[in-house]
Amino acid sequence: MANRRKFLGTALTGAGAFLAPHVLSAHKPLFLEQQERILPKKLKKRDTIGLVAPGYAVKPEVLKDAIETLVKMGFKPHYTKRIIGNHGYFSNTDEERAKDLNEMFANPEIDGILCARGGYGCTRIMDMIDYDSIHKNPKVLVGFSDITALLNVIFKETGLVTFHGPVGSTLNDAYSINHLENVLMQPKENYELTNVELSQEQSLNPEYERYTITSGKAKGKLSGGSLTLINALIGTAHEIDFTDTIVCIEDVEEAPYRIDRMLTQLIEGKTFKNAAAIAIGVCAGCNSSNNDLSFSLREVLVDRLKPLGIPVAYGLSFGHVENNFTFPIGIEAEMDADRLSLTLLEKAVS
Repeated sequence: MANRRKFLGTALTGAGAFLAPHVLSAHKPLFLEQQERILPKKLKKRDTIGLVAPGYAVKPEVLKDAIETLVKMGFKPHYTKRIIGNHGYFSNTDEERAKDLNEMFANPEIDGILCARGGYGCTRIMDMIDYDSIHKNPKVLVGFSDITALLNVIFKETGLVTFHGPVGSTLNDAYSINHLENVLMQPKENYELTNVELSQEQSLNPEYERYTITSGKAKGKLSGGSLTLINALIGTAHEIDFTDTIVCIEDVEEAPYRIDRMLTQLIEGKTFKNAAAIAIGVCAGCNSSNNDLSFSLREVLVDRLKPLGIPVAYGLSFGHVENNFTFPIGIEAEMDADRLSLTLLEKAVS
């Protein structure tokens, strides 16, 4: 877990403020009873991107680099002083982190929101998020790792499509930028999220190996993200319903037995067995163990997931790695486990 937080040293900042945190007493989905889904507006050059740190604190140098990347992409970064500094291991108190996110959605001058980094903390602010305001002020929200909780819960509670993609600290390579722009700025139907070409070093690392666990194709809405965060939502009011979805999974620095334990918990849960398919990204640092008798990561994945009888593939280009494609939570997609591909069947922004 410490390595996950270290990996996501992140960025972005400014001023602004509007809405106080809204504590919800009822946790059932507010708007999806009518099966309403909301597409945020696509991003364009000169748009203002709000930067938030809903979990761990952001180092100043990381923030600076992230701001420079956004400027080079043609955006205007905006941030508040709330993401600068520390409250223990968080960027700020729970109340202030929630307020920052709420204000970014409520502020009409903000066109999209990028999480400056991941790091633990998102699950602590779930009941302080103003879902009603988000529903009324939909806009792009991008992040990964612990941001997985925000992405899936906001979609569940409001119908707003959210985006599993680079955070400010990792949006620094051409591949990640290109895929983010193709999904959020130049959307098209039937867009394939092509995997990055592996380096020679990566091709020799079993954690980057690409392989099919169970053959086949399947269609469904995309869900998921960090395996650890998916599991953290189990048993809460925010638990993900995986029925008929393509579940995307990745993690970092978790020993094979821990991956085994988390997958077993999902399988024993209410809806994971009803998923349409499973797309696994790169699980960096998850193939090592202090136990000489340990199963490999691949052996664990095959043992746990093949009996489900649905298409499953490993090694797609997302995770705690340098190159990340952006995939939308809540958008219809098709997975081809034999080609190790994900294709977005519809546009994710309007």
